[in-house]
Amino acid sequence: MTYHNQAAVRKVLIITLLLNLLVVVLKAFVGKYTNSLSLIAEVLHSVTDIANNIIGLVANHYSSPDADRKHPYGREKFESVGALGISAFIGITCFDIFKGGVERIISSNQTVKISPTELWILLIVLGVNIFVAYYESAVGKRVGSQILIADAKHTMSDVWVTISVIGGLVGVWLGFQWLDLILAFPIALLVFWSGWSVFKDNLPLLVDQMAVPPEVINNIALSVPRVVNCHNIASRGVLGRQVFIEMHLVVDALDTKTAHRVTEEVEKRLEQWFSPARIVIHVEPPVYPVKFG
Repeated sequence: MTYHNQAAVRKVLIITLLLNLLVVVLKAFVGKYTNSLSLIAEVLHSVTDIANNIIGLVANHYSSPDADRKHPYGREKFESVGALGISAFIGITCFDIFKGGVERIISSNQTVKISPTELWILLIVLGVNIFVAYYESAVGKRVGSQILIADAKHTMSDVWVTISVIGGLVGVWLGFQWLDLILAFPIALLVFWSGWSVFKDNLPLLVDQMAVPPEVINNIALSVPRVVNCHNIASRGVLGRQVFIEMHLVVDALDTKTAHRVTEEVEKRLEQWFSPARIVIHVEPPVYPVKFG
């Protein structure tokens, strides 16, 4: 059975989109006033949050676990495509941060200025980011939405980056101008790592990577009475989201009714382990007639 989570996901994405807009405005204001490279990089990072929310809304609209005429296996991969779009935006942000850092090193004549007012604004931004990250993560895990979990990871990187930026600007306030430039590069690495995590989590679904080892499926099937053999086992999908399992099953039954009852029990046990799952079983009799010529 599939769980319809699109309405819940859409609500979260709209709320976080509005909050991310607020964050970008606040960071851009402080960044322009202070001339901080690390904070300007953070603004670019936060702009990708807005793009991520928009991608998520589009993916949410088109993604569905239910089959239709053109998509007999459902449309859940649209959500993973959206998550990979997030990964791409993160990579672009990483490049922009490195580029800005190199340009600042070459020119090296720009001064960063900061006051307690800007630091308090950044603390408000930090609080909003923490709320968004935990809110998206909690709802994403509850409804099984990979797009929310992916975006929560991205936002969590924002939390650590904002903490680093605040620390650097406190150092600048105390007279250590070089802290702002040095922090820009670790920020880029954090951004890159969050993008890699999103990419790594979603690639298996898109390339139909094995979801469950065949020997595990085989052991579960053989635990059902009257199952003689299980072979040609294949699986794909992601555990906890949607798994597809196919197999050939040899059963000790010569009538269709008994064979059907055995396969239903196999399906039931597999669903208990790997739900939600769609299972296709090809039933074979225990003895085949031998043909020559």
